[in-house]
Amino acid sequence: MASACPPEASTQPTLPSGPAVFKTVPYAFILPEIFCGTWVWILVAATSVSAPLLQGWVMYVSLSSCLISLLLLLSYIFGFHRNSENWKVLDSLYHGTTAILYMSAAVLQANATINSEFSSNSPLYYQLNSAASFFAFITTFLYILHAFSIYYQ
Repeated sequence: MASACPPEASTQPTLPSGPAVFKTVPYAFILPEIFCGTWVWILVAATSVSAPLLQGWVMYVSLSSCLISLLLLLSYIFGFHRNSENWKVLDSLYHGTTAILYMSAAVLQANATINSEFSSNSPLYYQLNSAASFFAFITTFLYILHAFSIYYQ
């Protein structure tokens, strides 16, 4: 009688599904990314948009990133990944690319903030632009953290 070898334990970590997404790094960063990115979009939309080309890019990046991140979050919650290793690559590529796009948007928003400081508009627009710049850099930092922390699981 041949002895059966026990099945090897998988050393590969599983991807979270359901509520575990909110407790697992880096996937727990998705909700703050969406929250801060939404604030960027809201704050820029509340200003007079004095530089439409600059702030249009900021609004495009923030809105599209929020929507794609929301879809990615829902995919993780409902378990569409089926623990495929390809999802880690997709997640890393998406968050790395979005971090670069958000950095460009944050710099353009900071430029719009500097330009609005000396305009004749009310100080409210400068304050809104300043807050949008702050949240844009925070969101950039969150996307960078998410992209790099995938490799340290």
